Amino acid sequence: MKILAAMSGGVDSAVAAARAVEAGHDVVGVHLALSRMPGTLRTGSRGCCTIEDSMDAQRAADVIGIPYYVWDFSERFKLDVVDDFVAEYAAGRTPNPCMRCNERIKFAALLEKALALGFDAVCTGHYATIVTDDQGGRELHRASAWAKDQSYVLGVLTAEQLAHSMFPLGATPSKAEVRAEAAARGLSVAAKPDSHDICFIPDGDTRGWLAERVGAEPGDILDRSGEAIGTHQGAHAFTVGQRKGLAIGFPSDDGKPRFVLEVRPVDNTVVVGPKEALEIAEIAGASYTWAGRAPVDPATAFACDVQIRAHADPVPAMARVSVVEGRTELVITPDEPLSGVAPGQTAVVYVGTRVLGQCTIDRTVSAVPVSAVPVSAAPVSAVPVPAP
Repeated sequence: MKILAAMSGGVDSAVAAARAVEAGHDVVGVHLALSRMPGTLRTGSRGCCTIEDSMDAQRAADVIGIPYYVWDFSERFKLDVVDDFVAEYAAGRTPNPCMRCNERIKFAALLEKALALGFDAVCTGHYATIVTDDQGGRELHRASAWAKDQSYVLGVLTAEQLAHSMFPLGATPSKAEVRAEAAARGLSVAAKPDSHDICFIPDGDTRGWLAERVGAEPGDILDRSGEAIGTHQGAHAFTVGQRKGLAIGFPSDDGKPRFVLEVRPVDNTVVVGPKEALEIAEIAGASYTWAGRAPVDPATAFACDVQIRAHADPVPAMARVSVVEGRTELVITPDEPLSGVAPGQTAVVYVGTRVLGQCTIDRTVSAVPVSAVPVSAAPVSAVPVPAP
């Protein structure tokens, strides 16, 4: 096949491209220039789209012996990932920019351009596996090495996108084996550290970066009854489940630590409470997709596992598609309450090792009664369960 290998400048994508060549495919390498922000051009940036990365990708392509190009996707990246990230935080939600990048850039904009240019598939260095079912459809599955599995961040892929995707590293037992292979192939990125942090915030200061774009207005920190117990310098700096940085100045009545339960951007307040109040009995989202063939009858509850973070453990659950207040949602009820779930996060649904689908969480249902909270002060993003 004619393959477009997305080369980030890291060891995984370089080895994936080399394996695609070794498998007999006609491979062309491409590096995506995603940001024109000055901070991402500095040596030592911890993201994945720096000038240094593009040079590393170029050297890898030269060693592998494939054509190599740099495509400027910075405008699309700003609109679909960076601006979305800012808007979500401004709305009191917790977005996942890597999910958005996979959804809207690597497997939407890039794949669209690749197909228009006559390529059959896009190859990346993600650790995940594609399996063909007995009806010829393609399914997304976890990688063989669960410790490195990246199927969660690929949960946004649709059946059409999976039909044109290739993940050569899915069956690799460990990252150490990939690095050893890179060294054996003479690739200079063999020992290059993995990228971390958000690529468009290279210094890792998400709070400061958001303050410049969203604004930092002082506001109140409230307890669950709606009483002001402290102040903050900007609601955008807080996420659900956060414990540090509250600086309230006095302990709670029971002496236990307080955690962020909700961020309310409309009135610029942050709600805090005990850790047990973070437990969530149900999550739901109207923006859901299926990764491959959908369930035959999604309105009938089915057993699954749900994962709410890239490195979280999967939790047994029941899921169904239901109409709630006029909106069609994917509703997921875990067997045991989930902790610290925030609107804006992605819930990925698995059946065994297969990624069945995903949703962006819009609504949560608390597992802990909030009978002491007046209706006017009840969290808009968490629906209290009535006390038994």
